[in-house]
Amino acid sequence: MQDILTGCDGWTAAGAERCAGKSQLREECSALGVFARFLSICEWEGERAEDVKSTRSGGSVKIGHQLKVSTMTAIQLLFPLLVSCVAASARPPRHLSACQVVQMDVFCSNLNLRSAPVNLPHGVQMLDLSLNQVQNLTMETLAYHTSFNHLNLHSNKIHFIQPGLFRDMTDLKVLDLSRNHLNVFTHSKINIGPLTAVESLDLSSNGLYTGMSDYFLADSPSLANLSLNSNSITKIAQNTFSGSSSLKRINLHNNVILEIEDGAFDSLNHLTELDLSKNSITCITDFNLCHLKVLNLSKNSMEFFQSTRSTDSYDLQILDLSENKMHYFPLLPRNNVLQYLDVSRNQLQSINVTASHDRRTTVHLFHLRYLDMSYNQLQIIHESFFYCMASLEVLNVSNNCISSFSITNEGLLQTVKVINLSYNSLQSLTFGENTLPSLEELLLQGNDLTNLDHQIFQKLPSIKHLYLQENDLEICDADQNCKNPPACVSFSSIPNLQFLYISENNLQTLPSNAFANTPLKLLDLSLNPGLDMDRDSFSGLERSLVHLLLRENNISCLNTDLSSLKSLKHIDLSTNQLTTLPMWNRESSIESLNLQNNNLVTLEPSTMLALEHSLKTLYMGSNPLSCCSNLAFLQMVKNSALTIADLETVTCVLEDYSEPVNIGKVTEEMCQKPKIQNFVVVVVLTALFLLIVLGLLIKCCQSKKRKPSRRFNA
Repeated sequence: MQDILTGCDGWTAAGAERCAGKSQLREECSALGVFARFLSICEWEGERAEDVKSTRSGGSVKIGHQLKVSTMTAIQLLFPLLVSCVAASARPPRHLSACQVVQMDVFCSNLNLRSAPVNLPHGVQMLDLSLNQVQNLTMETLAYHTSFNHLNLHSNKIHFIQPGLFRDMTDLKVLDLSRNHLNVFTHSKINIGPLTAVESLDLSSNGLYTGMSDYFLADSPSLANLSLNSNSITKIAQNTFSGSSSLKRINLHNNVILEIEDGAFDSLNHLTELDLSKNSITCITDFNLCHLKVLNLSKNSMEFFQSTRSTDSYDLQILDLSENKMHYFPLLPRNNVLQYLDVSRNQLQSINVTASHDRRTTVHLFHLRYLDMSYNQLQIIHESFFYCMASLEVLNVSNNCISSFSITNEGLLQTVKVINLSYNSLQSLTFGENTLPSLEELLLQGNDLTNLDHQIFQKLPSIKHLYLQENDLEICDADQNCKNPPACVSFSSIPNLQFLYISENNLQTLPSNAFANTPLKLLDLSLNPGLDMDRDSFSGLERSLVHLLLRENNISCLNTDLSSLKSLKHIDLSTNQLTTLPMWNRESSIESLNLQNNNLVTLEPSTMLALEHSLKTLYMGSNPLSCCSNLAFLQMVKNSALTIADLETVTCVLEDYSEPVNIGKVTEEMCQKPKIQNFVVVVVLTALFLLIVLGLLIKCCQSKKRKPSRRFNA
């Protein structure tokens, strides 16, 4: 080993000069120098322990054994360095030419380097050595520079860090060591030394497990941001962060954390964000981090969450408890400012809190703006649950088992803008007068709604988006008698409704004036097979409707007049039985037209010409089009900016071709060829007929000449 190290003087600049021309070798030699000295100390201590053992017993034997273990560990770590040191001697010196230099920032990412170039500019501030082959992190690896404020070393093969390497880097603020092999280094049980000025440290994806992070965090007084995600940590000990008291954000996502010791975060008075998602935590009891603002506990195995029973003020604003195994609503601090709460994808069966299984407990969430309880097993939500949610804007209770929902108290949910009740078992829906004044979006798709108060949506003065797909509703005529409430729902005179989705409702008829005085921009009536539309069904939408979806309705002929819809730009008529196009005139504004999967043979030239000035995109695949009957249309396509979006799949039929032909390949000559053939046949037949007639005349004349004269004398 001493022979290998000859000529290398550890980490000094003088030693570096004596190793000039062997830059790659200096890195490994420097690392070996450290371990050689460490090994010598261990051996000396081991021998000393052996001497002590001869005169003492008990604890001294244990000490000697530990030192021998340390020596063997050092040898195991030294061997790969020894091999790399020998291999490095054959490598050429490093140059800066392949790196990019921008002012005082050097980018050497993904260049297959084992260390930084020797000729880095003086005073370099940022060095990016990510995605390279660095194994040993020493002063020599960094070309003896200490002026960095940002050092990016992620995605290398670092398994050794020179102790005290960062001591003199008083300007280093950001250090990224993610995606390396630092778990190997921790076997030496050596601290990397003080991180005097480092504020952001990334140790993610290093194979670290419990206790290993201590060697990096023991002396990090300025550290504010720490990432330990995607490691194998199973426990957060009480002293894990004792050397990093300035921490503000900690990321422990995607570990295997099972236990958090009491007081593990208590010393972190500045901690505001904590990510413990995707671990194996089963419960949180006596939550008392008053200064924490963001807490992510999603994707664990939590069965309940309880805060301490205290009147202290909590700063928590965002709490994510999604994808756990909670059966009850979390018990939150009474004096809180929580704004975002996600308890989706749990096993909630009631909105009772964990502290009270037998009776409902008032939940104090005066500042809450977003509440997600989707994908649970809730069967009912009493409106009293919302008594202390004066600021709620978004409520998501989709994908539960709720059969009835009602808001009748005028003082409730005054600020709510979105309510998502989709994919429940709703049969009853009730809104009182003057309730939900701010509601703009209501999602009710995928329920069992059949019989609602026919003017229920007129009670929502701000409603803009209404989703009613996959129900079983019937639409009322605008003139329906209100004195005898009909078994249908009215969509007329809803002053702010702009987007209405009512597909898959088994609609049989669409009466006249169905949407009168409602400024719809989008109307989806798709997937209602056999829908019979009145000629004036869309009366009142002439100036507002932009999108109309009528796909998969089994329509063979449109009775309603679409030409009156002056603002209509996008219409979907796909997957029907249309044999003719709707009538449009030059006042139409159609930009996108979907005619796929119909029975169209000919696209009427007059209709297509009427759309020529506005139509930009056309879908027309899967129709039995005739090639020669659509030549005028094909010519129009070639001479306009119209785009047939599914051109590759659009085919037509030629009489002399057994297989359909892509319309892009059709030419006029292909359609003229059969006419020429027919003309030739006609000419040949005519000539043949004339020849036959001429032959008969000649034969007749010849027979007359041969006939003898019959004269008689008296």
